[in-house]
Amino acid sequence: MAEVAPAPAAAAAPPKAAKKKAPKAKKPGPSLGELIVKVVAASKERNGVSLAALKKALAAEGYDVDKNKARVKTAIKGLVAKGTLVQTKGTGASGSFKINKKSAHPACLHQAICLQSQVNLRPTVRNHVLSEI
Repeated sequence: MAEVAPAPAAAAAPPKAAKKKAPKAKKPGPSLGELIVKVVAASKERNGVSLAALKKALAAEGYDVDKNKARVKTAIKGLVAKGTLVQTKGTGASGSFKINKKSAHPACLHQAICLQSQVNLRPTVRNHVLSEI
């Protein structure tokens, strides 16, 4: 009996070069956090803005709330954690929210006022923050 050596499995193919994905460009306009701060700052309610009212206002601004429910909740939680917003009722992302007057950073309140007047003064906010240090 003649032994036949197994044929090499399709000669080792050269490794394929990994395709590099182009980074997605940021959408123009304010971020979700800035939109939320703008809506809450524009509110005249004493107890703040409820989550339902906030979603309704964001939808009126043209933001697709149904598609991005998780992003809205995450952004609210982040703003509360940063100290930009204070939660007056509820826990987590539910309840009512208003601008934190005793913000840990004065730029947060300054940014809320600028967003309320619908003027994008981002460089001014940076200069304002740097001048206070």
